[in-house]
Amino acid sequence: MLEGNSTNIVLEEKPWQAAAARCGGLPPRMRVLYITTYHRTGGWLAEAFASDSASDVVLEEAVGLKAGLSRMRDEIFDAVLVSYEPGELDALELLEGLRASGSEEPLIVLGEQSEQEMAPLAYEAGADAYVCVNATTTRTLIWIVARAMDRHCLIRENRRLAQAERHRLQLEHGEAERLLQQQRALIDDLEVLRQGRRSPAPDGGGPYVSPANPAIARHAASEQPAPLPPELVAHYRELLRAYVIMGSGNLVAEMGTLSELLASAGVSAPQTMQLHLQVLEQLVRGLGSRSARHVMIRADLLALEVMVHLTEEYRRRYLRREYPPRQLQLPGFEPSAMDPFDHA
Repeated sequence: MLEGNSTNIVLEEKPWQAAAARCGGLPPRMRVLYITTYHRTGGWLAEAFASDSASDVVLEEAVGLKAGLSRMRDEIFDAVLVSYEPGELDALELLEGLRASGSEEPLIVLGEQSEQEMAPLAYEAGADAYVCVNATTTRTLIWIVARAMDRHCLIRENRRLAQAERHRLQLEHGEAERLLQQQRALIDDLEVLRQGRRSPAPDGGGPYVSPANPAIARHAASEQPAPLPPELVAHYRELLRAYVIMGSGNLVAEMGTLSELLASAGVSAPQTMQLHLQVLEQLVRGLGSRSARHVMIRADLLALEVMVHLTEEYRRRYLRREYPPRQLQLPGFEPSAMDPFDHA
């Protein structure tokens, strides 16, 4: 047992115990600060650590609260052991102050009181463990310190990964916003160019083709298409959500129905893309902290597939208008050149 001003009695170490110490996570070397008082110096603890070869524990002592805080401020330690001595050194008050100030070192309280009595109070103050020096061994204390170090290492790694994940999501949402702005600017430029080609030049010449001309912009603004019905917007929103989940190739029938609906309503390709961007912007804003990369990739595929189906639908309608169906005569019923009824 660990007792004041005494060394630990070390039992014979078995081979499997040595293998566990090497492979079970014990660090080869630990630098530990021991904050104590003049009545309980750290010589006994240093001798106890020296008697156990599982890990090389370098113990440094700080007598008094002020000295301990000064050492923690100026140096870096793998763990901090604090002696709990009521009336002289209140370890629980010290731990509360350290945690409140943002200290992240593993903090372990050593005392003579029972663990059942002091462990809950130590945990509530921010300690990683409470160890009763009269009821533990050196190897147990070493493992407790090592586990506290592992816990804080995992906490720091988890915090770093969470920050990296938040940063990645922010970059993805920023990239999605930039892509949406670029696509919307492209549609606006195409619409201005289309309207400008219909606008005659003031001098009676050919139509303007530069979308940067103010006259074209005013003319385009005066001929904005009518807004699409809310039912169509809601239908496309549900289609986009299903496409994000199911992917391409699973909504062929729905694509054909949508292209027929758009063609019947006379919706142009730029209007379709405006509908797509409007619904996509709402979907991206509703993602919150979730990733937008998958949604943007599936949305681009949906826009491409919708454009293909819409183009084919307009092509079929054009062919039916230019080459309407004709009633063919059955064989043997064709009018002959000598048929007298032809001259009637």
